Amino acid sequence: MNQLPDEELLQWGKEQLLNRLRRVDSEKLYLMIEHGNMMKDVNRRLQVHLHEIRNLKEINQKLQDDNNELRELCCFLDDDRQKGKKLSREWQRFGRYSANAMWKEVGTYQLKLKELEANQDTVVRENTDLKEIIFMLDEERNGAGSRSSIDSQSSPHSSGSTCHMTV
Repeated sequence: MNQLPDEELLQWGKEQLLNRLRRVDSEKLYLMIEHGNMMKDVNRRLQVHLHEIRNLKEINQKLQDDNNELRELCCFLDDDRQKGKKLSREWQRFGRYSANAMWKEVGTYQLKLKELEANQDTVVRENTDLKEIIFMLDEERNGAGSRSSIDSQSSPHSSGSTCHMTV
């Protein structure tokens, strides 16, 4: 009715105006009901969205808690990794030090072994020389002709006086 000019409305009769008014009124009522239904639908969808938002907030909070827990775990594991790395370096240094010390010890023991072998060779030569001297002294004492008595005295089973010197 707002679209019609006032002059045209004045030309209409009462019945026509009344019918038009009732039709506009019923359209208005229909639109108000439709608007109410649309508002209910908007409110329902708004409630659904609010429920989804609450659920998403809960999920987000849980994910943030998990994220913080994982961050703390990563920090702990990184600290542990750093300690392991440091301990590994210390063990490597200790291993190198131990290997050096062992090589020095082995070198020292090899030198001592060589010295002992040289001393043993000297002692063996001296023992051999002493045996020869004893044989000669025995021969002189017993006379040149009794070589068999010297042989019997130098055998390991005889109770003769042979000298075995060991160091």
